[in-house]
Amino acid sequence: MYFSTMSRYTVALISLVIVGVQGLDNGLALTPPMGWMHWERFRCLTDCKAYPDECISENLFKAMADRMASDGYLNAGYEYIIIDDCWASKERDDSGRLQPDPDRFPSGIKSLADYGNQA
Repeated sequence: MYFSTMSRYTVALISLVIVGVQGLDNGLALTPPMGWMHWERFRCLTDCKAYPDECISENLFKAMADRMASDGYLNAGYEYIIIDDCWASKERDDSGRLQPDPDRFPSGIKSLADYGNQA
């Protein structure tokens, strides 16, 4: 029973390899979306007094944008800097919308996005 099950999977795998994978030849999505996201390394570290170089702030995102440009990541296909979490203030604006933490993102998110587009 084990060998017959394995042989079915082996045949399916060999069939995939022989047939290959095809996609549209339209120039889109030649690589997967590639970028940098703070969560894996910096989690939700927001104490900028204790960790000024590692806290989630506009300084961290600008430093990573600069590194992507200077270290060749842009040439390798990396193009996104993802602001995932922990950027928001604990208080919403007068209209009830989320807003960036004014101490960690004093220039605001639009300014940060504009900086990333220049890097």
